[in-house]
Amino acid sequence: MTAADTLLARPLRLDSAAPDFDAQLTQRLQWSAATDAAIEARVAEILADVRARGDAAVLDYTRRFDGLSVTSVAELAIGADALRAAFEAIPAHQRDALQEAAARIRRYHQAQLDACGRSWQMRDADGTLLGQKVTPLDRVGIYVPGGKAAYPSSVLMNAIPAHVAGVPEIVMVVPTPRGERNPLVLAAAHVAGVSRAFAVGGAQAVAALAYGTATIPRVDKITGPGNAYVASAKKHVFGTVGIDMIAGPSEILVLADGTTPPDWVAMDLFSQAEHDELAQSILLCPDAAYLDAVQAAIDRLLPTMPRRAIIAKSLNDRGALIRTRDMAEACAISNRIAPEHLEVASRELRRWEPLLRHAGAIFLGAYTSESLGDYCAGPNHVLPTSGTARFSSPLGVYDFQKRSSLIEVSAEGAQTLGRIASVLAHGEGLTAHARAAELRLRAEGGA
Repeated sequence: MTAADTLLARPLRLDSAAPDFDAQLTQRLQWSAATDAAIEARVAEILADVRARGDAAVLDYTRRFDGLSVTSVAELAIGADALRAAFEAIPAHQRDALQEAAARIRRYHQAQLDACGRSWQMRDADGTLLGQKVTPLDRVGIYVPGGKAAYPSSVLMNAIPAHVAGVPEIVMVVPTPRGERNPLVLAAAHVAGVSRAFAVGGAQAVAALAYGTATIPRVDKITGPGNAYVASAKKHVFGTVGIDMIAGPSEILVLADGTTPPDWVAMDLFSQAEHDELAQSILLCPDAAYLDAVQAAIDRLLPTMPRRAIIAKSLNDRGALIRTRDMAEACAISNRIAPEHLEVASRELRRWEPLLRHAGAIFLGAYTSESLGDYCAGPNHVLPTSGTARFSSPLGVYDFQKRSSLIEVSAEGAQTLGRIASVLAHGEGLTAHARAAELRLRAEGGA
């Protein structure tokens, strides 16, 4: 008997009708976003060093953490020719997959731009113009993880909406431990329209993007996932630059009515559990026999998974199979959890979807596996985690734009608005504000 044969995954079984259900669910959902104090201190030291010494500090940390023998940060630059060469060198089926995924992602974000990312204006009857001017950020940085695995999908999901938004310069940073440059990541950068790329990772890469060095340009916003050091660094530089979010472990919640094959649901739970021991996979279903069938599928399929040890620990420590009174209650519990990924494995999609208010992305129907959203469906896979879907949104075109209000008050409009402003300004004790408005009133001798 091998270790794989004895490895067990037993998600916590809960019943919403149990008196202590709320307490048990709360305990299972708990995850501390607090960063280890040692990491915080080390990150602060790295950021300060890069801000003070620029390229020299980036070079030192890259040698130390990635084991690269380079003499200048310029050697860490990955030129457009290298990105194109990587694209041309990968197998044809990978080129096709990258291009097809990129086309779908671009089409979705173009629709997003058309729906909410345009400037607009309106005029009042007195000729006063009001509106909004939408402009792209000048330069953004995208962080692509490259330590434990390579993530070309992260390149597509971060760079393409920035490109669609009209950002003129997209700077990619990616760690390359021991100098190993993943060709699929570089090819994705070529397909997605990355302007400049550097083989730099960790907190030092975030610092370089936030503060700028002689070689790596300062950006306006940093997006993309990373380890605890990267997350801490993004938190520290927020305010100097914009960031997308501080992401927690990956999550999936499946709402099932018992009509989807149990093996499909078990594998969907695996798809998030294999990311990380801290990832969370939860199934809600009113049918206890179906929960038993999914558990049986977990037992049968786990030994076939290359990352079975990670999956087992994730499911044992943070997973849950929850019996609910009915599907309506399952929807209510889902809203309480506000998961990153929410699958609705039901034949009555139109009945339940309107009840779902809080989720990063909602995957409707038995054939809509979460993994399709990770790679190629079109919507962005950078999603709010840890319950933040209650007030946050997926990464999108709007994250790479800024909005300026437009106000052009006509002489006629100033007569109405000036009187309103005067009253409110006097009420706040701001006399200069009031007088500025009053001077434009005709009775005050305005133009």
